[in-house]
Amino acid sequence: MTGFPEPAADTADPRELFGRYLTYYRATVLRKLNALSPDEQRSSRLASGWTPLELVHHLAFMERRWFVWGFLAEDVDEPWGDSVDHRWAVPEGVTAADVAGLLQDAAARTEAVLAGHDLEATGADGGRFGEQAPTLAWICFHVLQEYARHAGHLDIAVELAGGPLGE
Repeated sequence: MTGFPEPAADTADPRELFGRYLTYYRATVLRKLNALSPDEQRSSRLASGWTPLELVHHLAFMERRWFVWGFLAEDVDEPWGDSVDHRWAVPEGVTAADVAGLLQDAAARTEAVLAGHDLEATGADGGRFGEQAPTLAWICFHVLQEYARHAGHLDIAVELAGGPLGE
């Protein structure tokens, strides 16, 4: 597993730090998801009803929406394919390995975006944002906070399911 990118890390480059934090949170949510049985991955113990598999599936789509459809303004198939009627959903037969593959694909695209663009650059016209695209730095902060928030949600769901505690 990738270790937590401590503040005393050996770089002050924000682009590298964003990359390290995103890598850490992706690994964390996949580790948490894989600590559960397939039945527990698809079960909810929460009043809101979401499942651990739905949450990680959402993260893969969310990352792709912000970096590929948002920043690059590329067309993506089913940008909201993580939800049905505004509720997270995973198609029947989609496994944790499938969701991990989606997350890894999103990660590869994000890493290419970070390697090829300045953080001050604004997203391309079109796509998700039209003419009001935010900067890459803004998108990175947004995606990072979404990962951190949902990793905490997943911690609670996994604990309620009897899985491992902590990060």
